[in-house]
Amino acid sequence: MVQSETCILRAQSTLADTGQAMDELLEQFRVQDLSLIMLFVGEGHHLPTIEAALTRLPPNVKVIGCTTAGEIGIGGYLEGTLVAIGLPRSLFQVAVGALPRLRSFKPEQARDLAFELRAELTFSTADWSNEVAFLLTDGLSMMEDQLVWALSDALGQSPLVGGSAGDGLHFRKTFVLSERRFLTDAAVLAVLRTPCTVTAFRFDHLEPTEQRMVVTEADPLQRTVSRINGRPAGPEYARLLGKDPQQLSPFIFAANPVVSKIGDAHHVLAIQRVEADGTLRFFSAIETGSVLRLAQGSNLVDHLEGELSKLVSHGRHPTILACDCILRRIEAENTQASRKISAVLDRFGVTGFNTYGEQFNLVHVNQTFTGLAFYPPLADQGAADFSGQAGLIESASHHA
Repeated sequence: MVQSETCILRAQSTLADTGQAMDELLEQFRVQDLSLIMLFVGEGHHLPTIEAALTRLPPNVKVIGCTTAGEIGIGGYLEGTLVAIGLPRSLFQVAVGALPRLRSFKPEQARDLAFELRAELTFSTADWSNEVAFLLTDGLSMMEDQLVWALSDALGQSPLVGGSAGDGLHFRKTFVLSERRFLTDAAVLAVLRTPCTVTAFRFDHLEPTEQRMVVTEADPLQRTVSRINGRPAGPEYARLLGKDPQQLSPFIFAANPVVSKIGDAHHVLAIQRVEADGTLRFFSAIETGSVLRLAQGSNLVDHLEGELSKLVSHGRHPTILACDCILRRIEAENTQASRKISAVLDRFGVTGFNTYGEQFNLVHVNQTFTGLAFYPPLADQGAADFSGQAGLIESASHHA
């Protein structure tokens, strides 16, 4: 499963038995040669069995990961699988740390962790100039907005990319993997130093319409909106769509997202569910007074292929680590585009997972395709020629 001209290695197992799946997965790596393994755990797998298997790894191999709302690997969209990425020690030095008790965390804790991890790598990899950070967060913690703001302050010019752990479509409990143990109410941060060119990217296929709405009552900490345009939020949102409130569902939310627009930039603010009293619960924080717009999507398949094509450098495809919002997958399934999407993901060598939200530098967003593209060291004339530093690419609608 390993391609010859890649910086990162890929492995996966579709076996239902967790112990057998872990054995099959780890056999695909020369684990003693790895600096870091990232593990994405599909629904139905037994987490203690995974923890037990990880104790057999060499102590100098770091491991991070999370539970998912779906996996991406060889073959495209996957479900109930174990998917992993391996970073070779010859090309990556990695520092990893966890932030426990997220719901009571203080910003200085996040800043201190980022500073410590960066300092650890500065001394060991002074001649490797490319640095990026990858973040995995409890997807039900509702702390991603505060967390990325604090981390970005300490990461400086180093791009931050991440995803919120999932639990299928159950929204009961999500886990991140740190120090070979699964934790809830926690986040894990990995800072990577490498001679490989790394491009951080984010895009979505949505365009804001002129259909506006004003949030007149919200609780940002709970990510709830109780009133829109002075009316109960759920029924008012349904009215603007021309639908009965009883029709509201994840499929409707995926097909009819709202965005916050500032100048030419927009951020997708996706709805998770409607409560019994008509309150809308979002995947990210929204404040009273926010002006939101309904958004329309372009063709999901064509847009994905077009954006991934922009990452190809001189005919060479990078290996891509991606955080793809679960709402994009729901839309693909609802429009019967999953098979075509999977073919595109497979062709471009994408590995990753479906998330409850995505992190990109200072912001926590939804319904985006966000990730890191890795190019071998000799491909330093990469997608945008970043001349020895990690780069950033955002689609035209996201220029800040």
